[in-house]
Amino acid sequence: MKILSDQNYRPGLEGVIATETTLSYLDVEQEQIVIRGYDLIELATKVDYLRVAYLLVAGHLPTETEYNAFTEQLTAEQKVPEEIFQIMGSLGPHTHLMDAVRTGLSALATFDPALTDRDPDNTWRQALTLLATMPTIVANSYHIQNHEPVIYPDPTLGYSRNFLQMITGRIPDDTETRAFDQLLTVYSEHEMPNSTFTAIVIASTLSDMYGALVGAIASLKGTLHGGANEAVMKMLLEMQSPDQVEPYLMEKLAKKERIMGFGHRVYMRKPDPRALLMKESLKELVAIKGHHDLYEMCVKGEEVMQREKGLFPNLDYYAAPVYYLLDVPIELYTPIFFAARTAGLVAHVREQYEHNRLFRPRVLYTGPRNLHP
Repeated sequence: MKILSDQNYRPGLEGVIATETTLSYLDVEQEQIVIRGYDLIELATKVDYLRVAYLLVAGHLPTETEYNAFTEQLTAEQKVPEEIFQIMGSLGPHTHLMDAVRTGLSALATFDPALTDRDPDNTWRQALTLLATMPTIVANSYHIQNHEPVIYPDPTLGYSRNFLQMITGRIPDDTETRAFDQLLTVYSEHEMPNSTFTAIVIASTLSDMYGALVGAIASLKGTLHGGANEAVMKMLLEMQSPDQVEPYLMEKLAKKERIMGFGHRVYMRKPDPRALLMKESLKELVAIKGHHDLYEMCVKGEEVMQREKGLFPNLDYYAAPVYYLLDVPIELYTPIFFAARTAGLVAHVREQYEHNRLFRPRVLYTGPRNLHP
């Protein structure tokens, strides 16, 4: 077997092609996120999250008949076994909500009667179960950790409206629901980030779908991946007002501290199209709910970072204040990211099963040789 030389080594696997996929592609030059042939931003403005989820998992946009059957199946699968809530309630007082969700998902796997069956019909069923139950688990991870009553799904509400009402305890209006639905859509799939790669590496061993997603949660928890959205909101709250944005950022930059919400391993010097959409969504919410200073802070921060570092905001930068205006607790930002990304993750896992090859890379060894005891 050929040993890779340093000519082939890329720290962090940057730019390395890891797999073939028909699911998505980040076309940086065209500033487009391709989802099974469609532009993700166009999808987010024209269809709802569940249609995009169906597209990812099934491979095509649903007909009305397929969509209705899909939503009925998801509604039927929304209920989570009470034992899951009991397990989540037994966790320690300092539990991060991503760890609570990870535990809930891992426990949910034990209720699957065909956990290791990788037949396409069964993995379709598992995909629907995960899509249906993740909002219930995610929303209630917060309530349980804060000793609040569990909020159960309302089968009379649509997917996104129901998800948001389980978080806030109130039924959101149409503007709030649309903003939240767009958030779910733009987070639904993004080619091959660390968490998706983790999921398909696990799936390549022929482990079960739940296990693959448990690994993805652990990856997504990190502040360099999903946790960035929480850090962005905390940063905005520390700034307090638009006139404090520039001095705050300049001080951070002088200390060579990382500014969360800017830069991206793939986009680098190109705008994240999802951030541009969420910027418009934030503008619409501000017009209705107030907090114009929050929008002004974000715009000012964008200007400073573009001037000083040549960096564009990524999705997290504008998603965070949208969450905030929707009354979503900061601790739930990353778990919601995972719930939305479940659609892409289960689609990748199913695709890996269909054309599987075990991942087994090599290393560039830099240690000593020929030592003797």
